[in-house]
Amino acid sequence: MRFAILADIHANRQALDSCLAHLGGQRIDRIIFLGDMLGYGADPHWVLDQMRGHIARGMADALLGNHEEAVLSAKPSGMNPVAEAAIAWQRSQISADERAFIAALPMTIAHEGVQFVHADPAAPARWTYVTDAEVAAQSLKGAKAAITFCGHVHRPALYAATGAGKAIAFRPPANEPVPLLASRRWLAVLGAVGQPRDGNAAACYGILDTATAECTWQRVAYDVEAAAAAIRAAGLPDSLATRLLRGE
Repeated sequence: MRFAILADIHANRQALDSCLAHLGGQRIDRIIFLGDMLGYGADPHWVLDQMRGHIARGMADALLGNHEEAVLSAKPSGMNPVAEAAIAWQRSQISADERAFIAALPMTIAHEGVQFVHADPAAPARWTYVTDAEVAAQSLKGAKAAITFCGHVHRPALYAATGAGKAIAFRPPANEPVPLLASRRWLAVLGAVGQPRDGNAAACYGILDTATAECTWQRVAYDVEAAAAAIRAAGLPDSLATRLLRGE
């Protein structure tokens, strides 16, 4: 089975549109939206409509992210003022029906023996950032599958568990399949569709082929200038626009 895995869309219509067009030519069987489709960007309705349409057609699953949780909460915590400003704006924009859809999203799902979660698979509700091998080792110990995918960090990474209970960190190449050997346990951290933070402004999503046990981190160019202009037109903080251009 071939999965397209999209994390951290963050209401970026232009980035998601380009990724959906790209994966349309990749023989994808199912799409997994790993959460944080809201926050930061200017097009929450369009992003939610796209995701709900794929789910309604039986083509996709979606998970809850911390930005969705924040939209549902009256007082989100743990976010900087810029992120909170975007959350407050999106909270005022979404409908009751959209809120109900978000509230029903699970925190983790599994397909074909693979676990999908927004953040740390060991404790999904804590929203821990898996940023290095030490944190990854603890996450791998709590993961419920040999292969786990998460987002949340906005930078591509790959970790493999060792027999000693530690983790080895890899930097996955762009657009090249990476074998996930059955002799190891893996934690694949996707980059972001809508707000990459690895110095590359191109959107990032993953393709997992369970038949070959390979994952490819796809980089997809999109109209970053249009996404930034939409953020400014919505009256959101200008820093949310400028960071898209720098991929940070």
